[in-house]
Amino acid sequence: MNYTTMDSPVGPLLLAGNDGALCYVSFAGKKGAVRPHRDWAENAKPFVEVIRQLRAYFRGELQEFDLRLNMTGTPFQLRVWESLREIPYGETRSYGEVARRIGKPDAVRAVGTANGSNPIPIIVPCHRVIGSDGSLTGYGGGLSIKEKLLALESRQLRLL
Repeated sequence: MNYTTMDSPVGPLLLAGNDGALCYVSFAGKKGAVRPHRDWAENAKPFVEVIRQLRAYFRGELQEFDLRLNMTGTPFQLRVWESLREIPYGETRSYGEVARRIGKPDAVRAVGTANGSNPIPIIVPCHRVIGSDGSLTGYGGGLSIKEKLLALESRQLRLL
C-alpha cells in the first residue's frame, strides 16, 4: 500500500491505495483517521491524479471524480457507497432516501452506519447525506467540514 498526505482547504488528507486504485481518503488528525501501517510506503507519485482532481474539486471546477477506487466492505456497505456516488453534485439525500434507493427502507440506521464507515469521503460523497429534517448530521471530518463541502457544491463558497 502506498500513501501520501496532501494539504487541502479542509485540512490535511491522507491518501492511500494500491495497484493504481485509491483505497482511503482520511481526515488526518481526526477521530478515527486512518494512519499509515508500518508496511506502507510513503510515495506521492501514485496519487498525482487524485490530488489534481481533489484540487479542481476544491476550486469548484470538478463535479464528478473519475478515479479507480478499491473499496472494501460488506455487501450492504458497498451498496450504500455505490448509492452515494449517484447523488448529484450540489444535491443532498436523507438517510431514509438512501435506504429506499437500495431497497432497504427500514435500514435507515444501518445506512447511517455504512455512511460513517465510508473509506473514501469527498470522492464518495457521504457529505451529501443529511437528516430527514434537513439537518447536518455526523461526518468523519466534523460537521464544519461537511458544511464547507455542501457550501462549495451549492456555489456559496470557494475553498481554493
